This record gives sequence, C-alpha cells and structure tokens, in this order.
Amino acid sequence: MGAKEKKAMKKSLKKASAQQKAIVASREDKDAEFLPLEGGPGKEIVESAEPVNKSTVLYIGHIPHGFYEEQMEGFFKQFGTVKRLRIARNRKTGKSKHYGFLEFTNPEVAKVVADEMNNYLLFEHNLQIQLVPPEKVHPKLWKGVNRSIEPVNLVEVARRRHNKERTLQEHQKMVQAILKRDEKRRKRIKEAGIDYECPELVGKIQPKAKKIKFSDDQD
Repeated sequence: MGAKEKKAMKKSLKKASAQQKAIVASREDKDAEFLPLEGGPGKEIVESAEPVNKSTVLYIGHIPHGFYEEQMEGFFKQFGTVKRLRIARNRKTGKSKHYGFLEFTNPEVAKVVADEMNNYLLFEHNLQIQLVPPEKVHPKLWKGVNRSIEPVNLVEVARRRHNKERTLQEHQKMVQAILKRDEKRRKRIKEAGIDYECPELVGKIQPKAKKIKFSDDQD
C-alpha cells in the first residue's frame, strides 16, 4: 500500500468518525427532552405557572328572595373580610333584581369563594358566582352603595289621585269613561246568554252648571 492510499484511508476514517459523533450528539439532544426512566441525566422541564389572581370583586346571580344585604354579609364574612356589598334594586319600588356584587379585601379569598360556592343551592336557587376581572369593573359600580332606596308608596299615590279635586270637565270625562266600560260589560253579559238586568249607574246624568245673574238693584 502506497503513501497516497494511506493518507486517503486516514481521511475517510476521520470523516466517518466525525459523522458518527454528530449523529450521537443529535440523538442525545432529542433524548434529553424527555425524563429518563432510571434516573439518568435529563433535561429539566419547567412547568407553566398559573396566572396570579388579582380580582377581589365577585358577581353573584340568582339571589333568592329574603337573602339581602344583611344576610349576605353575614353569610360571606365567614370566608374573609367583606369590603363592599351591593344588590341591584329597582329605583321606584326598591325590590331586588336578584343579582349583585361583592368585594373582598383578599383576592385569594375571592377566588376560593368563586370556586367553591358557585352553583351553591340556597333557598331553592343555585347561586351563580364568578370573578370579575379588575379591568372590567365599572368605575361607577360602587356609587351609592350605602344609600338606601325608599320604595314608593303606591297606595298613597292612588289615594291622592282618587281624592284630588276635579273640575267639571274632568268629572264629565271620568263619568264618560265609566259609562263606556259599563256598556262593554253589559254587551259581554248579553253575548254570554245571561238574562240579567244591570242596574243603572247613579250619577249618570249630571246637572248643568247654573248661571247666577245679579241685578243692578242689588248692592
């Protein structure tokens, strides 16, 4: 074997060994992505951390009748300090709209309540509790939270409307409306085949207003 042939053989051997090392290295890189079965060296897997909850406001829906501000605060303060509480109410009647908002001082407590108390059965109602992200909290959400709504006394309003002083034209208009309803009632009774004579309405015929004339001789 000549010198040229020896040099060519050495080059081919070096090239083959370099290729083999590259293949082994690539296999090690792929195997390092998985944990070893028998405690061998492996690539460390980093678990994705859960996002930290910063929300302290809760939406509460399906609030049953009788579970109002005082009862709600007494119920939820067992989990933590209640900062603010508001139940949506009708401005005229003051009645509950069966949903509201609750704020805790600690965001961890708010998350626990949202996770554990959602769909909680209370007075035959399943409470719907969800966290409200800080960016979705309306700036006027807590406006007037401590203001009590006095319901309108509808009985008193109806009494004043009924007892107010009316002019002659207003009184005649009211009587005409009553007569119109009475005529419809009589028609329905007749169509139903009922033999009944409805009594006449008292005050159906209104006297005309008298005009008083004063003579020139009277002082």
